[in-house]
Amino acid sequence: MIVERLDHVNIITDRLGETARFYAELLDLEEHDGPPPMRPDQVRWMYDGAGQAILHLNSVDCPRAYDRAVDPGAETGAIHHVALRCSDFERVRARLDQSGGSYTVNEVPAAGLRQIFTADPNNVLLELNFFTEAG
Repeated sequence: MIVERLDHVNIITDRLGETARFYAELLDLEEHDGPPPMRPDQVRWMYDGAGQAILHLNSVDCPRAYDRAVDPGAETGAIHHVALRCSDFERVRARLDQSGGSYTVNEVPAAGLRQIFTADPNNVLLELNFFTEAG
């Protein structure tokens, strides 16, 4: 079996609406309902501009096929962060500034990379990667 790509990240939250707004407003992800029988008050799926589901957001009371204990708002256990390749560094940084969001910028010139590290409303650490285009 060969991995083709990361399919999506699932976040279980006690702040479903706030979390969906965070990703929509910061990263321009589109909020959608999950497929039936999933309920919109328990599930929000966040899609990129190409129509790919990037994040599945579930409320704590959402039924799950594979359940395990979670602690919304706690650090993300063995997963240190979720990395997303992004564009428009200045727009994302301005949105964080405007919302009062806390973040750290890291520059990796040898890789043509600028990064923003920030946390979502559930304390999930995000690594937002902005690669410069080769001239």
